[in-house]
Amino acid sequence: MKTFDLEIVTPEKQVFAGAVQSVQVPGTQGSFQVLHQHAPIISTLSKGKIKLVNAAGEEHTYSMQDGVIEVLNNKAIVLVERILDED
Repeated sequence: MKTFDLEIVTPEKQVFAGAVQSVQVPGTQGSFQVLHQHAPIISTLSKGKIKLVNAAGEEHTYSMQDGVIEVLNNKAIVLVERILDED
């Protein structure tokens, strides 16, 4: 499966950076998934879970506070207020 670069960042630290197959985020208008070659988008995020599948096929989940996501040129950046817990 094709991958893209994902970065998850809080004001305190970089939570994740690397190649992923997919990421699902809690958009304020409903949850959505980003895959390789996703159309450019900027969206606000509400409290919920970020679910990602890394390049090796391993799934990771992070509970997050509010934030935003930007997807452009096969790179997604998720800026969150804070990570509540990680799996």
